[in-house]
Amino acid sequence: MPFITEIKTFAALGSGVIGSGWVARALAHGLDVIAWDPAPGAEAALRKRIANAWPALQKQGLAPGAAQQRLTFVATIEECVRDADFIQESAPERLDLKLDLHAKISAAAKPNAIIGSSTSGLLPSEFYESATHPERCVVGHPFNPVYLLPLVEIVGGNRTAPDAIEAAKAIYTALGMRPLHVRKEVPGFIADRLLEALWREALHLVNDGVASTGEIDDAIRFGAGLRWSFMGTFLTYTLAGGDAGMRHFMAQFGPALKLPWTYLPAPELTDKLIDDVVEGTAGQLGERSIAALERYRDDTLLAVLEAVRASKASHGMAFGD
Repeated sequence: MPFITEIKTFAALGSGVIGSGWVARALAHGLDVIAWDPAPGAEAALRKRIANAWPALQKQGLAPGAAQQRLTFVATIEECVRDADFIQESAPERLDLKLDLHAKISAAAKPNAIIGSSTSGLLPSEFYESATHPERCVVGHPFNPVYLLPLVEIVGGNRTAPDAIEAAKAIYTALGMRPLHVRKEVPGFIADRLLEALWREALHLVNDGVASTGEIDDAIRFGAGLRWSFMGTFLTYTLAGGDAGMRHFMAQFGPALKLPWTYLPAPELTDKLIDDVVEGTAGQLGERSIAALERYRDDTLLAVLEAVRASKASHGMAFGD
């Protein structure tokens, strides 16, 4: 039985920041969405998050028939997944919870419906251990805000079928995303391992009194972050090597890898370090609410994405190149 790749009904389990982002993206692409979350007040909180994200999605462009009213909130896992063509789980990062949840999800779902998990680091071979038809189960790890950022990391477990990876790629692509197949199961996958290294070094810089949280963010957003948004790290360093490219860059700067520039292991999270980070970011936030800052972020991301898309088109390149 071939896996379903053309979906009309999207099931979302978990409605926090990531889960609600999936719901918003699916609704914006004209799908019917069925959501479940056992937390008290979850439905009201989900609908509030969708409403806050909707202006950005309208600016980006909605699919025909897209509407917030196509969201249905249900009381049980079985109701959520029974009629779904695709299922995305975004529950908390606990192995025991995901094991139990996916045993129930997969038993109630259509046998050829792809099941994805938003986990940011747990391995699919572990939490799909008790799943029914585990060959259709994958990790589909997105990035916040899910409804705007295109990257989704796809990771298969030891029983995931190659056809399921291809089906997941097709589904996420149809949702306007840029799938990245992670070749091996490794904790943290690709992007979060890179982000974690930067995060640990940033905490050391705060802990050692080298820089404030705002100064570190400035170092990224006015420097390398602008290049990262359209070129990444390896291509950026290739250009830094001049006409000789990466080989010259490695010859020139490779020895610096042995210099004690970074700590890599994380500093101890002392109360003082936590207070310094919290106070620093509170100062950066100022009087703005989180919802207001989310709308600012969304508008800025749309502007960057459109600028990159337009520039690539002028050079004969597709957005995904």
